[in-house]
Amino acid sequence: MSHDDFAFEPVRGLPERPPKSEMVLWQGRPDTRALAREAYRVNWIIGYFVLIVLWRGSVGWLEAGAAGALAFGLPYATLGLAAWGVVMALAWVQARATVYTITSARVAMRIGAALTVTLNLPFRQIANADLKLGKGGTGTIALETLGETKFSYLVLWPHLRPGHVRVTKPALRCIPDAQAVAEILAEAAEARLAEPVVERTAARAATSAPVHPVPAGSPLPAE
Repeated sequence: MSHDDFAFEPVRGLPERPPKSEMVLWQGRPDTRALAREAYRVNWIIGYFVLIVLWRGSVGWLEAGAAGALAFGLPYATLGLAAWGVVMALAWVQARATVYTITSARVAMRIGAALTVTLNLPFRQIANADLKLGKGGTGTIALETLGETKFSYLVLWPHLRPGHVRVTKPALRCIPDAQAVAEILAEAAEARLAEPVVERTAARAATSAPVHPVPAGSPLPAE
């Protein structure tokens, strides 16, 4: 029997049902391999263990030939394979728990595998969006917000712009076909910001002089 951890969401990826005037234009999540490569640095981990295996294997070769190389290098190769598996599993879980949403009015980010949070970023609060393309068309779209809104680095990671620790910027990280997604975001934001803003103000009560009752039979005041 299947179980959906997010079955309580009225709309997938959103904490509440959007207004009828708001349309969902795109939804996606990070690519697992790209996320493991860019956020978890899996290539660096593999490279480190390759160097260790070569070093220990060469030591074993000098001492006992091929058998020694195998005996010295195999344990570290096993550790490297296990580390690769753990990192890929973490990236898969993080990607599976994530839903990025672009609507006609905002960008929403449901993020977090252990502690799930949802960020709602209306287009009127986004100052800029930067696209960084990677291999195979995957890329990251970083969002710069207006005002003094601050985001926790630990809460956002890895869904943030790399290299920006002091001022964290939310980001749609490692998404497939990032160029097309960036075009959808740009067109939706431009259309939204072009709409006129109607502000409602409370009507002020009209002031008038107090009315005093006139006793019956009293003459009316002269005009």
